[in-house]
Amino acid sequence: QVQLVESGGGLVQAGGSLRLTCAASGRTFGSYAMGWFRQAPGKEREFVAGISRSGTNAYIPDSVKGRFTISRDNAKNTVYLQMNSLKPEDTTIYYCAAKGTTWAPRTTTEYDYWGQGTQVTVSS
Repeated sequence: QVQLVESGGGLVQAGGSLRLTCAASGRTFGSYAMGWFRQAPGKEREFVAGISRSGTNAYIPDSVKGRFTISRDNAKNTVYLQMNSLKPEDTTIYYCAAKGTTWAPRTTTEYDYWGQGTQVTVSS
């Protein structure tokens, strides 16, 4: 069982940066690939970053490539999402998720655990 708690969301002006943090409970964090998703009202949950359980491989989709990066610290049971050059369209709730595999899936249905989400608001 893994519990995930996101933090770091908030209000930022367009062009600004935020770093989201996902803290995981349990002693087996290094066994889980991690992903970050976002979901706007009325839309499907969108994959924005994934990282392998060791942290050596990361994937950022084209939609946010060049602006978002993902990293993890297995000693601290934490995964991060660094978001730069934020745009108003990045406004939504961001979720982290865990999957007990080596590689991070890109679809929501493949993840085993989810956090409650953190709100990001980008003003124009």
